[in-house]
Amino acid sequence: LRTIYLVAGLIKMMLCFGRQRWKVSLLFWLCLNAALSPAGAAPARTNEPIQPIEAPDGLNAAKIELGQQLFNDPRLGKHNDMACVSCHNLATNGANHRAHSFGREGKLMDVNTPTVFNSSLNHRQFWDGRARSLQEQIDFVVEGDKEFATRWPVIIERLQQDMNYRKQFAQLYKDGITPANVRDAIAEFERSLVTPDSPFDRYLKGDDEAISEQARQGYVLFKQYGCVACHQGRNVGGNLFMKFGVFGNYLQARGKIEKADLGRFNVTGREQDRFVFRVPPLRLVTITPPYFHDGSVNNLADAVRIMARYQLGRNISDKDIGKIIAFLRSLVGTYQGRPLAAPASSPGKTSVSGR
Repeated sequence: LRTIYLVAGLIKMMLCFGRQRWKVSLLFWLCLNAALSPAGAAPARTNEPIQPIEAPDGLNAAKIELGQQLFNDPRLGKHNDMACVSCHNLATNGANHRAHSFGREGKLMDVNTPTVFNSSLNHRQFWDGRARSLQEQIDFVVEGDKEFATRWPVIIERLQQDMNYRKQFAQLYKDGITPANVRDAIAEFERSLVTPDSPFDRYLKGDDEAISEQARQGYVLFKQYGCVACHQGRNVGGNLFMKFGVFGNYLQARGKIEKADLGRFNVTGREQDRFVFRVPPLRLVTITPPYFHDGSVNNLADAVRIMARYQLGRNISDKDIGKIIAFLRSLVGTYQGRPLAAPASSPGKTSVSGR
């Protein structure tokens, strides 16, 4: 409505001043428009190291629906008793808030379960980056001894016995139910699990009022301290590998180093990859504790302190940590139009405050 009034005003001024003075009229209109613009209508911040998450485009709705069914189907497990959702529960923000998830026959997983939300934005999957795509990740889960512990022929035979699955696959894929098509459908569902429209995303798009002053200061500190060197991009991480312990050996200080602690070394066998992991994305870090590949830290402030010490060689004051955490809270977006939030309870937490 404001624009209509301003355009009408411009036309009226042009008629009053005459055609020879249209430039003066236009300049006056632009000044008036700027003066009446709302305070939050700032230009988009396009040169920041963090970019906003956009709603997914071009996904196949029918494949998403099929993939969601498969994601929740326990028939993918060895004894028809384990599904993707067993560890990646969307009700608990795509993770499960335990240091280590329970897998096959009650065995604990080797590493902490990261959230499945925004996983499509990561350059590799798993902490050690052994999967190059969402589809390849599914193969590791299917064959993992502590996970589904089964084989594709068994899974396909089970799904073939379901008339609804046979109908859905026939409508979407010429060759029906195959391992490749199962992987494709689940991956399509996972691509839909993004969390756009966070307060910080709105801030990046020009809404100065979207985040608090404390969060703005936290973002400045996040950049000044050097956190952004590893945590950038749309997922605020997840797009490169980094050694855990640049300024000191955190894992040695923690003690009891196990095979999973070797990180990417287990994939490549190269000494330079020892203790190297995919940088964890921070989009949902405030609502998906505990932290690190071993799930050893439950308190986010402690995690920030450890990162500052071992990755940056710095000590950060409690005041600055509070501001950084305020910024991190602003990264939490929405799913299906609803803001994500921390669950009411998080089973299996172990506080290591002061570590």
